[in-house]
Amino acid sequence: MTRRQCDLLIVGAGPAGMAAATAARAAGLSVIVADEGRSPGGQIYRGLADAPAHLAQWLGKDYAAGRPLIDGLLASGAQYLPRSVVWQIAFEPEPVAMLTQSAPSGGTLEVGARAVLIAAGAQERPWPVRGWTLPGVMGAGAAQILLKSAGLAPSDDAVLAGSGPLLWLFAAQLLNAGRRVRALVDTTPRNAWRRAIPHALPALRATDYLLKGWRMLRAVRRAGIPVYRHASGFEIDGNGQAERVRFRDANGTAQTLETTLVLLHQGVIPSTQLARSVGCAHEWDAHAACWRPQCDSHGRSSVPGIWIAGDGAGIGGAQAAALAGEIAALDIARSLGMLDEPTQAARSRPPLRALQRHLAVRPLLDALYTPPVTLRRPDDATIVCRCEEVTAGEIRRLAELGCQGPNQMKAFTRCGMGPCQGRWCATTVSELIAQVQHRDVAEVGHYRIRAPIKPITVGEMADALELADDFRRGDFPS
Repeated sequence: MTRRQCDLLIVGAGPAGMAAATAARAAGLSVIVADEGRSPGGQIYRGLADAPAHLAQWLGKDYAAGRPLIDGLLASGAQYLPRSVVWQIAFEPEPVAMLTQSAPSGGTLEVGARAVLIAAGAQERPWPVRGWTLPGVMGAGAAQILLKSAGLAPSDDAVLAGSGPLLWLFAAQLLNAGRRVRALVDTTPRNAWRRAIPHALPALRATDYLLKGWRMLRAVRRAGIPVYRHASGFEIDGNGQAERVRFRDANGTAQTLETTLVLLHQGVIPSTQLARSVGCAHEWDAHAACWRPQCDSHGRSSVPGIWIAGDGAGIGGAQAAALAGEIAALDIARSLGMLDEPTQAARSRPPLRALQRHLAVRPLLDALYTPPVTLRRPDDATIVCRCEEVTAGEIRRLAELGCQGPNQMKAFTRCGMGPCQGRWCATTVSELIAQVQHRDVAEVGHYRIRAPIKPITVGEMADALELADDFRRGDFPS
């Protein structure tokens, strides 16, 4: 096992991670960026570093806008480690991270750092509906990744279903690529606009976001793609694979669409696994219906030496994430003695103001697109934990018997013990327990996350163990 040392370890090379690395290097810090991707960009700018011109044209100006961030990272002097999974962070007493690299060099790497910035980004919100585990069903975000990384577009009979800006963005991007979809089934409730209106005036500070959304809606309408608004009772049916979707439209009329590919989406939520594994405090965001880490305006978490920036600290979008990464890097530089407080404050002031402007639209979007409880808490027959095939009915039954929280539920059902380690079921499990026991989700809590937070082999874990020179293997039992 190889060990490296740096001032700042950044986990993730999305907008927040790239901007933070550039700002930290400018402040004189030695920086290592560990990234699971093959090239920098994160999910939003995935593949941009070597994307062909036609792909960048399909994905639009917002995709191409990530080029300066990528160029800045690569020119900054930060050590960029692609295809590297951070599966543990310990404290000795300063942070020490374990990385597994799948690059040709391979192996396990130990990185000691004076500070760690977690820029792990977001994940799609799980939307457990009947049939969501069938072959032929995937997330719209996953389909967009295929388009960005390999230029693969879904078939023309694909149905986009759910709610949120990404649903409309992906439909517009497919139109740019000369592809269509069978239909777009929008589950945004009819009364969502009523909840959103109080936030409309502050959102005008971010008119560029509103205009962007209007252009996407207009593109889909002009293309003549059927749009079913205010859909309810959505489910997927098929014999061994997705064959059709069923739902009720805004008038309550039953609709059936034949399809072999269903792309689901109900927005994105912060990726919190790594932050939870090191003990960072989290809170339940009732407006966005998700967990988020408790951080101050500069990204400081509740754990000394750990900062969190970007969508992993709260969904704000790519531009907001880049600003948050820069702000956190400046705060880290001051904390490590590379910047004095007046200099840090002066350099942070412009990105802090810009960040407030970009976040002004978030309350409006949360009110408009956060799915209602009827979409977040499935019926008893629906599988919640895909890895262990645990249904909502089983979770409710154990909650009625007095199961107090997700960790006890995990012990009873193995729910959350599969390869995804709770990423796809944790939020739903907490909400179901809260529903049955008439408690707040914040009181119910979340899974306890332990290392390794990503699947690794026994050999990779063994490689991370340092044995003393006088170590001797004993006989069994030893």
